Amino acid sequence: MENPNQFSLVEITEPLPSTSSSSSVDEKQRVKNMKQFRWVFLLKIQKAWSLLCWVFSASFGRLSSAKRRLLSTGNEGRGYKGRLLRFIRGFLVAAMVVLVFELVAHFKGWYAHSLRVIRPSEIDGFLHWIYLQWLDFRAEYIARPIKFLSDFCVVLFMIQSVDRVVLCIGCFWIKFRRIKPRVADGEVHGSGDVEAQGSDFPLVLVQIPMCNEGEVYEQSISAVCHLDWPKDRLLIQILDDSDEEGIQKLIKNEVSKWNQKGVNILYRHRFIRTGYKAGNLKAAMACDYVKDYEFVAIFDADFQPNPDFLKQTIPYFKGKPDLGLVQARWAFVNKDENLLTRLQNINLCFHFEVEQQVNGVFLNFFGFNGTAGVWRIKALEDSGGWLERTTVEDMDIAVRAHLKGWKFIFLNDVKVLCEIPECYEAYRKQQHRWHSGPMQLFRLCLPDIITSKISFWKKMNLIFLFFLLRKLILPFYSFTLFCIILPLTMFVPEAELPLWVICYVPVFMSILNIMPAPSSFPFVVPYLLFENTMSVTKFNAMISGLFQLGSAYEWVVTKKTGRSSETDLVAVAERESAKMKQHKLHRQASESALETLSKMREQEEAPSPKKKANRIYRNELALALLLLTAAVRSLLSAQGIHFYFLLFQGVSFLLVGLDLIGEQIS
Repeated sequence: MENPNQFSLVEITEPLPSTSSSSSVDEKQRVKNMKQFRWVFLLKIQKAWSLLCWVFSASFGRLSSAKRRLLSTGNEGRGYKGRLLRFIRGFLVAAMVVLVFELVAHFKGWYAHSLRVIRPSEIDGFLHWIYLQWLDFRAEYIARPIKFLSDFCVVLFMIQSVDRVVLCIGCFWIKFRRIKPRVADGEVHGSGDVEAQGSDFPLVLVQIPMCNEGEVYEQSISAVCHLDWPKDRLLIQILDDSDEEGIQKLIKNEVSKWNQKGVNILYRHRFIRTGYKAGNLKAAMACDYVKDYEFVAIFDADFQPNPDFLKQTIPYFKGKPDLGLVQARWAFVNKDENLLTRLQNINLCFHFEVEQQVNGVFLNFFGFNGTAGVWRIKALEDSGGWLERTTVEDMDIAVRAHLKGWKFIFLNDVKVLCEIPECYEAYRKQQHRWHSGPMQLFRLCLPDIITSKISFWKKMNLIFLFFLLRKLILPFYSFTLFCIILPLTMFVPEAELPLWVICYVPVFMSILNIMPAPSSFPFVVPYLLFENTMSVTKFNAMISGLFQLGSAYEWVVTKKTGRSSETDLVAVAERESAKMKQHKLHRQASESALETLSKMREQEEAPSPKKKANRIYRNELALALLLLTAAVRSLLSAQGIHFYFLLFQGVSFLLVGLDLIGEQIS
């Protein structure tokens, strides 16, 4: 190979080439450029073909996975859920047929002609005549009932919006005037030696009901055992309804460990487990020794009260014989874990900061949250105790206590750590129970509310605000207005919804809901879309509870991950690994060496947990297709905001229907 430097020297000293040689060089250069262009073009084609193959392969894999999940969840659509799904499917098929018809009319120019009177000579065939007849039928017989239903839902929407605004004004007034519940002077228990002041402390019973919650039992038991209260004035009941023997043994061992440390703690297990949580609490309150206690504090299995919890709540009962309940606020250890937990945090912050606080200050009544609260045992007994008739036993006892004249206090400054569901399936089942139970309770309590001795205004508050407006009307209009009527109006333009109903008012209400959690303001749009998406589950649950259909009495324990103050799964894994090492080094005295060794081997040989496969939610998927179909139809009418709202709402339904929101945990 020649040296390039020598070649350049020769080239410089050579005379200029002739015209013929120059044209020959240009021809060679042109041929070379053509070859390079051909190779580059072939390379681009290869890349495009590879990308296309990857897209088809991924799409085929997704479709195959969706088909398998549809087959695995084939029994989900039975009963009332099946009827709702069939209704949505029929609506979807009709919408697609009309969309095809409208597209044909649009491209043939019939839609423009329909805006004026058509002469018989201008009718372009039989299909054009059918389209004109459809327009007349739509305006005469379909638009009117849709317009009436939409106006009715808009009125409900505005009433509920006014209720939210009034609650927010009440919250602002509380903060502006710094209104807080007061404790009688000199009744706040100090941080001194509680054992020396033992006689000044009332007897308190602490109950932790649980069922197959092996992830969280240890931290909740540890938290209540560290409560700063005289040991002889405190009794802890662990009410275990677990049907798995392994979890029962673990909880027994944990209770035994704290008992050996001097904590007054008992383990209770029911052999006949009826009534879910209400039955568990009812059986525990039937013990003979309970009559000696004055107050009972209730915590769910994932709650971790601070050591001074009782000192912050019990003093409010002093000098208030008509006070039946002191409710603390929840705080969440995993609120920033994923998008689902962030959206839940927005709702729950508004519930505690606004709804519970305002109702507690101005009405002395609110729904008991089922945990992180202290009851006067006399109030429980006077109200009839725990009943097993609904899946919302906490709301049931609160309503009955209110009818008996007992007052409630909400402490917004006292917070108890807990978890919120990280996977959509657990959150969905929780919301189903929370929205079907109140409708069951409303049917059962309505006669008692009407015949009770409380004032007329309190009766109206219970019936119209507490039950109808916030438990029935809210899921009804959310589902009907934004999931049914809005896409329907795209095919019936005569009943079109105004922009302020679709955009301005919902965005304003979402901003009001986010105000108690200001760090969540970037999620205002996802929050609005997700709330509309959840309206399907809430509407289904509301109808099931009201008419006792489907799974109205279904109770599924919400799955937990066992977080304490960690915010990631890595920290949890490291903590569990440290516990295993400590367990290997320090064996419990109550177990033999052979039992300990066998347990260690079982834990080492146990397979690692796998992520649960995503589920398919047919109702949400059908509504996603319906909304996207309506979005395409809105383009024909050049409705910009309607199109974007339907598009993003359809995508939101699609993500939820494919279970692509939240953590998928086993």
